[in-house]
Amino acid sequence: MGKRTLIVGGIVAVALASAWAVFRPDQALRVAAGVAAHHVCSMTFIGHQDPGRTYDELVVPMIGGVAGRLLTVHVSPQTQSVEVSSPLRSLARASFTRGYGCRLDLPGNVPLSAEPSTVTPATPFDDDFAPDEAVTARKPAMVAALDRVFAERAGEPAKHVKAVVVVKDGLVVAERYADGFDTHTPLLSFSVAKSFTNALLGMLVSEGKLRVEQPLDAPEWRAPGDPRATITVEDLMRMRSGLAAEEAESAFSPVAQMEFLHADMAGFAAAQPAKEAPGKTFEYTSADTVLLDRKIGELIGGGASGVRDYARNRLFRRLGMHDVTMEFDGKGTFIGSTYVYASARDYAKFGLLYLNDGVAPTGERLLPQGWVGWSRASTLGAPYGAGFWTNDGPSQTARWRVEGGFPKDGFFASGTMGQRIYIVPSAHLVVTRFGYSAPPDYGIQDDVALIKAAIESYR
Repeated sequence: MGKRTLIVGGIVAVALASAWAVFRPDQALRVAAGVAAHHVCSMTFIGHQDPGRTYDELVVPMIGGVAGRLLTVHVSPQTQSVEVSSPLRSLARASFTRGYGCRLDLPGNVPLSAEPSTVTPATPFDDDFAPDEAVTARKPAMVAALDRVFAERAGEPAKHVKAVVVVKDGLVVAERYADGFDTHTPLLSFSVAKSFTNALLGMLVSEGKLRVEQPLDAPEWRAPGDPRATITVEDLMRMRSGLAAEEAESAFSPVAQMEFLHADMAGFAAAQPAKEAPGKTFEYTSADTVLLDRKIGELIGGGASGVRDYARNRLFRRLGMHDVTMEFDGKGTFIGSTYVYASARDYAKFGLLYLNDGVAPTGERLLPQGWVGWSRASTLGAPYGAGFWTNDGPSQTARWRVEGGFPKDGFFASGTMGQRIYIVPSAHLVVTRFGYSAPPDYGIQDDVALIKAAIESYR
């Protein structure tokens, strides 16, 4: 019996060790700590928000209540950093650098230059766009629609909507903000940032530095016979790369590991194997976008400061966007999959670029002729184009949005928890909506009702 007990005990030990190796609960806790450290750091030192409120409303819904109770968050105004620990040890630390936002302190991080950038002032067209104070909705249908967007109802998922701006014919006609937020508060983009990557790629195409049909030519894929060598810029933009880089709401997904455990995000993404040939299947993953952002950095040059100044001078300034922060990974690659910070009004100005077919308020064409139409064209029947979600195509979700009052030509930038820039060319309408809303729909039904009300109110 004793020998049998030893054998059984050995089997159990091996099974537990195997389970630990596969599921790595320590890794899951590190990812959760990374989420907490980064998001609290950014919304404290970029967004100037209360860290406790950010943790409760933004972080805990993402990492879960169990992990939320295990972690302790310490904010240091003196060092402008956030450290997250468990009862046993420190798990993650994020630091703020002026002009670059926050990033996790990870092995392999390269220094970020804190020197002033060479940026010219934004083009001033705010006097026409909107007054200094928030524009109050006057139309009864709009007031009711905004009430619906912001309303918290007992027994229903939390919304925590922070800002809504409605722009009709280039002018702000209605907006509303949560307590502690206003017309200048920087808001976290999450995957709305992918549409900023689209804009930078479009500008490089217009300058003749890039073609969307060309292979990405990642150095990791240059070995003879590597199936990833044929992946093109367009494949990555349209999320049809064929890479085994799943994005899921799990600490064990490759994208979660990429964002919170690795200094070189693009290097990690490039190391993922191919699971099928490119162009066959739509599969949304931030790994595709980060690879594009590394290519953007290579073409612009100058490291993080070069990309930052290019975006500010060539894009944000010409759109009249005043306060935009782009974040970079440990190797200086723009995290254009996830991390841009701007006010709701500035996001609306970005939306106007796409409403106006790539032409800035100055009259300058920033994006190639036809780029916007190409970007919103459905990919393999999915409700996604190239950096934007779209009502174009046959998908059931697109059909539902159209039936709800969001027109067929509409498309939108979207990030988790309800960060969105809606663009409706046929109605000359842009709507931005940002907050920390819960699943299952992250408030999109309310948003569609708001779009319908805006179209009917401002014909």
